Amino acid sequence: RLLDYRRPEVQSLAELFGGPGAGAAVEWRMPENHHEDSPFHLVRLPGDERVAAQIANRSLLVKGIYELWGQGATYDELEKAIRVYPDERKLPYLTPESSFKIIVDSFGKAVSFEEQNAIIKRFTYIPFEGRVNLKKPDHKFFVLETDDYGPQNGLPPVAQKTVFFGRLVGAADRHVVPTYELKSRKYIGPTAMDCEMAFLMANQGLAQPGKLVYDPFVGTGSILVAAAHFGAMTMGADIDIRVVRDGRGPDCNIWSNFEQYKLPEPLCVLRADNNLPPWRPGLKEIFDAIICDPPYGVRAGGRKSGGRKLLKGIIPPYIVPDDKRENHIPSTAPYSLAECVHDLLLLAARMLVIGGRLVFFYPVLRDDDVADAAKFPEHPCFKLVSSCEQILSLRYSRVLLTMVKVEPYTEEVERVGEERHQEFRENHQKWMEEGNLHSAVFSPAEHDGKPKFDKDSKPKYRGKYV
Repeated sequence: RLLDYRRPEVQSLAELFGGPGAGAAVEWRMPENHHEDSPFHLVRLPGDERVAAQIANRSLLVKGIYELWGQGATYDELEKAIRVYPDERKLPYLTPESSFKIIVDSFGKAVSFEEQNAIIKRFTYIPFEGRVNLKKPDHKFFVLETDDYGPQNGLPPVAQKTVFFGRLVGAADRHVVPTYELKSRKYIGPTAMDCEMAFLMANQGLAQPGKLVYDPFVGTGSILVAAAHFGAMTMGADIDIRVVRDGRGPDCNIWSNFEQYKLPEPLCVLRADNNLPPWRPGLKEIFDAIICDPPYGVRAGGRKSGGRKLLKGIIPPYIVPDDKRENHIPSTAPYSLAECVHDLLLLAARMLVIGGRLVFFYPVLRDDDVADAAKFPEHPCFKLVSSCEQILSLRYSRVLLTMVKVEPYTEEVERVGEERHQEFRENHQKWMEEGNLHSAVFSPAEHDGKPKFDKDSKPKYRGKYV
């Protein structure tokens, strides 16, 4: 799942726990004869083991991080590799005072209890002096085995069997997703962000205590819930006053979601328009991260203030009478994706601190099973650090873009940003305008008079389609 998201998440968490520059210092290498979508990756992390343990514990997509003592195509090759691994790295974990446990894990095959015992007995050549403790050992050692499991198991077949042996440095917290999954949440909507994806976005945004995270399209607050779980202060805004103020009643709204999980409530939730932001002149650089899922017109279209008649000049601007303000629903008009992304980049350029992160989803049409190579939105204040594709159908996918603010916001930067927006809009005008993405996704696709896709056209390999 989410194969494209794994490395960027680890690098973001390395930046979070290892300090500035640590994410770029992460070194990756694939094990020999392994496909790039293999569940096993070799990685060199900056800092000490404490950083690796923190990354593994917080990550959603890492199952465990291990100090690799050896690997081989057979157990004889594995033994040779372990024997030549430096003693100064092994002996501190083999002392009489420490307890240990050996765990056999596998990918693509099942290993019976009898086979596991036979495998564990092979490691008598490792000079363990401590006692075995199966419940709470001081050190856990893993035998990780992958075999030629065939093409029907989610990945292309491996060239040959590989066996890894290593010491567990850090393991993932598997309680987060079951605790926050949407089916048990009080207040959700049709576009509520899946909890696993919301937590991945919070990791990309480096949410942590003392940081202020803002979502300008807050909806039911799924992204802010994830950021608050990691200790960040949160703020949100939405153009729909009914979502922000009312929800489905006093006990079923954004606030009840935070109360359900005993999380700190948002500092505030605004009824605000991303096209006409409410910030006073001169206010800037107050958010540490802006994390959001802009409306791009597939399940829900974007809206902005004004109404069609007001924007066309048919009626003049008006002031709502005081006696009608409490229950007034302001008029809105369609909000194209091009305009929405431009306003989002402008907001982030002005309101993010230097080094702050903008994390948002951007839709991409797919052609011949490959994401359109069109350039992503750009702004002179930002550097793109990762783009992770999530394939949603044969027609389109969405890409999670993570940008870091590297330049201060000035009038000159605003001018250059406007020029890049106009250039981008001209190149992408056709499908980014109101309703075009929706039509491309849902209209029937035919090829030579026949449906382009049938039930057998989808490969079983999930690296191409999810």
